[in-house]
Amino acid sequence: MSLQFIIDGLLTGSMIGLGAIGVTLTYSILRFSNFAHGDFMAWGTYATLAVVSAIGAMFGKIAPIGPLSFGWPLIVAVVIAMGLTGLLALLLDMVLFARLRAKGQAIIVVMASFGASMALRSLLEFLFTSRPTYFSRAIQIAMPIGFGIRITPDQIVLLLLTAILVLGVHLLITRTQTGRSMQALSQNPALARIVGIDVAKVVRVTWLVGGALACVAGVMIGILVQIRPLMGFDMLLPMFAAAILGGIGSMPGAVLGGLIIGLAEAGAVQLIGAEWRAAVSFIILMAVLFVRPIGLFGVKER
Repeated sequence: MSLQFIIDGLLTGSMIGLGAIGVTLTYSILRFSNFAHGDFMAWGTYATLAVVSAIGAMFGKIAPIGPLSFGWPLIVAVVIAMGLTGLLALLLDMVLFARLRAKGQAIIVVMASFGASMALRSLLEFLFTSRPTYFSRAIQIAMPIGFGIRITPDQIVLLLLTAILVLGVHLLITRTQTGRSMQALSQNPALARIVGIDVAKVVRVTWLVGGALACVAGVMIGILVQIRPLMGFDMLLPMFAAAILGGIGSMPGAVLGGLIIGLAEAGAVQLIGAEWRAAVSFIILMAVLFVRPIGLFGVKER
């Protein structure tokens, strides 16, 4: 039996994990499930595509970097789009979520995020149509690395990028004053306000970080699969599953949950069939939650 599904599962898990970090941050700090998070992925990817197209129009056709399918314009575009996606998330909070949070009913904010998700997705379809598109149509030759596993240069780079981003977020949360404020606010909002933590700043950072990571996850899907308006919506359930599985509020848990879900889905495709892909990941989720309802790294609220 080929072990190729391991690479496929790690790649899918990386995309899910990066998205799940934003989901778990939003839930633990702002106390609501943001259904629009998947659409941040799609908007970030289309923003990246737009910047790449603009650079191409200005500088002409630019050769890819070595064996990769993309060149420096995509790297520049991703950095710009990460900022733009973070700002989109921040703008949506200022215009919609913050006003509804002030009313103190979480279910209203959740329903508003569901409506915002539909609006963002429809607007994306209106602007770019629902026809799939690609960053590059170049075919990469996968390199054999043993045990029946083959991997492309793009996949290697994206796995390394995921590791770097996860480490960066971990250092932000554990080694900076802002990160410690985020942890304090997620553990005890009332006490955090009493000790003088700047809640507005923590909320801003939460949206910016979540939006930026969603953008990268979307671009990964765009490079490895294709770009379409529904791409983020399709990832929404796996992202929430990963966040719950890892334990709400835990960054390592979200990433590990994403990897578990990704590997489970890839294994299901290999062993059972593609139609069972989503079902198997949720069976694993339910099994873990029956044993440990707070997730792998969750902490019981006191």
